[in-house]
Amino acid sequence: MIEVIANINDAINGVVWGWPALILLAFVGILMTIQTGFFQITHFRYWMKHTIGAIFGEKHITAHTADKTISQFQSLCTALAATVGTGNIVGVAGAIAVGGPGAVFWMVVIAFFGMMTNYSENVLGILYRRKNSEGEWCGGAMYYLKDGLAGKGLAKLGSVLAVLFSIFCVIASFGIGNLSQVNSMVTNVHTAFGIPNLITGIFLFFAVSIVILGGLKRVAAFTEKLVPFMVILYLLGSVVIIILHAGQIPAALVSIFKGAFGMSSVAGGVVGAGIAEAMRWGMKRGVFSNEAGLGSSVMVHSSSNVREPVRQGMWGIFEVFADTIVVCTLTSLVILTCGVIDLNTGAMTAEAAAVGASSLVSLAFSNTFGMLGGAFVALALLLFAYSTALGWSHYGAKAFEYLFGTKNIIVFRIAFALVVLAGSVLDAELAWQISDTFNGLMMLPNLIGVLILSPQVHACTKNYVDRKLHGKGKEPMLSMIPEIQEIEKKELIAAGGED
Repeated sequence: MIEVIANINDAINGVVWGWPALILLAFVGILMTIQTGFFQITHFRYWMKHTIGAIFGEKHITAHTADKTISQFQSLCTALAATVGTGNIVGVAGAIAVGGPGAVFWMVVIAFFGMMTNYSENVLGILYRRKNSEGEWCGGAMYYLKDGLAGKGLAKLGSVLAVLFSIFCVIASFGIGNLSQVNSMVTNVHTAFGIPNLITGIFLFFAVSIVILGGLKRVAAFTEKLVPFMVILYLLGSVVIIILHAGQIPAALVSIFKGAFGMSSVAGGVVGAGIAEAMRWGMKRGVFSNEAGLGSSVMVHSSSNVREPVRQGMWGIFEVFADTIVVCTLTSLVILTCGVIDLNTGAMTAEAAAVGASSLVSLAFSNTFGMLGGAFVALALLLFAYSTALGWSHYGAKAFEYLFGTKNIIVFRIAFALVVLAGSVLDAELAWQISDTFNGLMMLPNLIGVLILSPQVHACTKNYVDRKLHGKGKEPMLSMIPEIQEIEKKELIAAGGED
């Protein structure tokens, strides 16, 4: 049965992650970057000030304005909980092991343009969100596909794409947000501490269940405390290792650029594949890590207490920046400076090949700090996998709600917790392959929606920049849903125009 599943998955994966899909992913990111005037560069200081900088200077960012909403910082932490996961450790290692050091270059490139893809998704998410029967915000690709495309005269296409996206998202939540995360985590915990996989899986089952059965408010409250701690802890450990091996940084950077442009052989038995293999694996693992283009994080960003779409869009930019430009880049430098990769050929050393690609970071830390290093990575993976499961439980729940209604969400949450146990005993390679496939299946309908609705993102961005940065008096561009727009206008007036 497992072999049949693997063969079917391979056939689908070859289509959804073929070059046409990757070209579409890159094209949408480049298009949104151009349409917004390279916002991620030209307004770098502004979006940094109004995202991570705002946490320390603007009280309204962390205010809990209503029982059924979460703050913008909580929405970021919940989204980062889902994106900053084993993809930042195991995913980066896998990309380098198969695509060579050059994969790192393309991972960063796709993240640079992905910053504006994620921005656009979140802008559209706020523009088309609604409230459910429980008074909670409901937003995501399924809503802007259905309502946004209907406004373009493509109602049937939008409805079909919205249902397909929701189905793929529910299944993907069991893959990228569950099976692959849990499998990578239990494997590393077993390597570091000798704890059986199933025992760790049972522990994680109860830990996940306690939080997700409490709904988004409990998930958000937990992740806003866990995420900053786990990211800072991992970054500090990575920076220490890179500093200790600073002499290898120039050689590591050279290997990245040489591999990116096919000037050196590629690891993993595909010698000579060069630039194509580096690009493909860099882009695949980049998307696995930051999720820009999947339309996933929109479902939590849309639950924030923000009213102006661009304000939440900027948090989407920061999310990709923190996840890939910072965390994944540091992970790659840890791997490439610690002697576990031959920088001339891009192949794993004999020592690294013996433990496998999934343990490259653990080996790098162990070679530097001994047993303590391996334990540190196991702890990082434990936190990363746990937080990702929490974040993706919300994504899957919102997609399930779209398909089956609010009252049935409990069915999904129970099933999600049970799949944690399966992830602890599933074959690691198959878990990653299944996750890859459903990532791609989610990506396709979402990118079609972003592409068709890109003029609205452009108009919304121009409106905001003209008002906030150039002082041109205009009405803010708010929700595209009439009844929600009226509510938001009254709230903005009451707040004195501050969002």
